[in-house]
Amino acid sequence: MHTWGDFPSRRSWYTILSMKLQFTTGWLKFTIGWVGVFLFRLIPFRPPNVEPMLATIMPFSKRYGVVGSFLFGFLGIVLFDAVTSGWGVWTAVTALAYGLLGAAAQIFFRNREASVGNFLRFGIVGTILYDAATGLTIGPIFEGQSFAVALSGQIPFTALHLLGTVVFAITVSPALYRWVIQNEALELPALWTRVHSVTGVK
Repeated sequence: MHTWGDFPSRRSWYTILSMKLQFTTGWLKFTIGWVGVFLFRLIPFRPPNVEPMLATIMPFSKRYGVVGSFLFGFLGIVLFDAVTSGWGVWTAVTALAYGLLGAAAQIFFRNREASVGNFLRFGIVGTILYDAATGLTIGPIFEGQSFAVALSGQIPFTALHLLGTVVFAITVSPALYRWVIQNEALELPALWTRVHSVTGVK
C-alpha cells in the first residue's frame, strides 16, 4: 500500500522532470513507438477503439518522466490526426486525455515494476477514465448529443476498448519495455558511437 511518503518530494520531482526526460537520447524510441501505433491504427476495417496507444504509453512512462510521458501521448494523437483526419475539437480532447494518462502512468509506475499485472491494472482503469472523459464529453458538449444517448453508446464501445487494452497490455507493453525501452543500443549516443566506429568520422 502506498502512503503519502511514496509521493515525490520537490527534489524528486526535479529528478523526474529533468533527469528521466532524456529527450536527447530517447527520440528514436519515441519514433518507434509512434510509428508502431500509427501503422496499427491505419489497418483497414479496424474497430476505432481497438488500438495500442495506452499500451505503448505505459512502458514509455517508466523511463521518460512526467513531461516525456505526457508529450508521447499528446503528440501521438496530434501527429496522427495531422496526417489522417486533420485537426478538430476531437484532437484537442483526445490528445489532452492521452497526455494526462501518460503523466498519470509515470506516477503509477515510478515505484512499481513494469509487469504484466501492473500494465493490466493501469490499463483497465486508464481506459475507463479515458472513455468517460472523451466519449461522454465530445458528443454532448460539441455535437448536441444527449447524455443518455452518449452513455448508452459508450457502454459497448468501452467494453470492446477494454478487451483491446487487456490483449495489448499482456502482449505489446511487456515486449516494448524489454526490446525498446530497455534496449540501450537504441539510445542515440550508442548509435552515434556505432556510426563513429564504422565510418571513422569524429
